Amino acid sequence: MSDTDAPRRPGPWDPKPEEAAAAPPAPPAPARAAEPPLDKGQNPVWAVISTALLGGFIWWITGSWVIAVALIWGLLVHEYGHVLAMNRLGMGPARIYIIPFLGGVAKSQRLPQSEWHGVLVSLAGPAFGLLAAIPFLAGFIATGQGAWLEGVFAIAMINLINLAPAPPLDGSKALGPVLARIHPMVERAAMVLVGGLVVLWGLMNGSYIFAAFLALALIGHLRRGAWRPDGRPLSGGESARSVGLFVVTAAACAAVALVALMPVTGSLAGAVDLGSSYFEFGR
Repeated sequence: MSDTDAPRRPGPWDPKPEEAAAAPPAPPAPARAAEPPLDKGQNPVWAVISTALLGGFIWWITGSWVIAVALIWGLLVHEYGHVLAMNRLGMGPARIYIIPFLGGVAKSQRLPQSEWHGVLVSLAGPAFGLLAAIPFLAGFIATGQGAWLEGVFAIAMINLINLAPAPPLDGSKALGPVLARIHPMVERAAMVLVGGLVVLWGLMNGSYIFAAFLALALIGHLRRGAWRPDGRPLSGGESARSVGLFVVTAAACAAVALVALMPVTGSLAGAVDLGSSYFEFGR
């Protein structure tokens, strides 16, 4: 078939001239929203500098190169756990950013499709981060030197502290949606209460930078208009699974910490007492 410019007689299905004149013009087709450009990630040079600054700061505070290496390594593995979950759930390609003197953060390209996905991403960091303790535990088994256990304990603690339900730690993203199902104000009150206690704990134990960082994050969450994130809310079954996964992850972190303390104390009861002392106020 081919088109031609020769005029033709109107057919029975053609609109009548008066109908064509009265018909309103068709609305313009909606413009497709342009997707934001992909995040290229942290500049490699700045990433190296940030990592060196963070490692040097940890070594200056603790006086132990084992703890400094363990916390840097544990941080990278922890954040990579978030990255793996983000990429698996369609939020990637995710990137890791190292923040000098504070830590790191995994940044996704897209928001989670549901709060359940957000819970999985938040718990993937602490759960996967425990794998970072394996080389240090192997070092203790091979050499018998207790310094390696300090690295195991440090990695377990950084993941356990991240499970505190205080913004912007992972625990707030794991338990926040569950509390919001009860009432949004229940979530807000719990986050403010726990956040305030964690800030006070940091101040009384000399962790001033950690306390200041959490205080600023808590103030930012309070000032933000939309408390809940985007995405489908948790269902009843997903809420139960969220709490279960949170408890299992916290128990795994605590178990690794106790494994690191038992050779030092000689008993499980002694390890529990020593481990509990790190959470005391003003120790």
